Amino acid sequence: MGAGNLATSLAVALKNAGLCPIAVWSRTEESARLLADRVGCAFTTVIEELPPATVVVIAVADAAFYDVARRVAMHYPDALVLHTAGSVHIEALCTAGCSSYGVLYPMQTFSKKRIVDFSTVSTFIEGCDDCVTQRIRAIATALGGRVYDATSSQRRYLHLSAVFACNFTNALYAMSAQLLEANGLPFDAMLPLIDETAAKVHSLHPREAQTGPARRGDAAVMQQQASMLDGELLDTYNLISNYIQKNINDK
Repeated sequence: MGAGNLATSLAVALKNAGLCPIAVWSRTEESARLLADRVGCAFTTVIEELPPATVVVIAVADAAFYDVARRVAMHYPDALVLHTAGSVHIEALCTAGCSSYGVLYPMQTFSKKRIVDFSTVSTFIEGCDDCVTQRIRAIATALGGRVYDATSSQRRYLHLSAVFACNFTNALYAMSAQLLEANGLPFDAMLPLIDETAAKVHSLHPREAQTGPARRGDAAVMQQQASMLDGELLDTYNLISNYIQKNINDK
């Protein structure tokens, strides 16, 4: 259910694991057709026209989740229904009318134009009972990567932490690109630095990996850099520098 960023990589991963979807549903015919063609299955924009299935995976935006889940529960009263959202409680599926349900949450950033290798992904699972949990574990294990149990409460903190580690970090990349491009410099110059920064935290705690003027307490450099900024970039610079000085410093 869905043909967006996560659904695209997940459908491909399922196919590669020998669990090829039998059908793709999306609100738009083009999206449904493109993904269905990619994995070699049927597609539709009408949930009530979907073929029989034993497992249904809902991978849609949170805003559309409840309506889709409710219609899925009506069309597939006996199927195992899974959702893939980080911030949606497992019991939302029960509320929607599903009788067998759980969560398959791959914690990764997804884009349609870049297929993710699921052997590198940490997937967090939760089932409505032990038997369902084992079924979900079998699917997650077949996808590859690491599989963890996580309650709905834990998953909400995983999702929140991912916003800091991924979404906010990417926004900082955009700010960096803005500064560089305004001064005739290419963002590509930052890529080796970005790669090394990410690589370090595989072996060092983020506190140990922190560098820069705020970590060193170099007030002169920080004052000079702040004078070069204004607006949101200045606010962001000051906010993060203050966090580093208070929480990640050399003292």
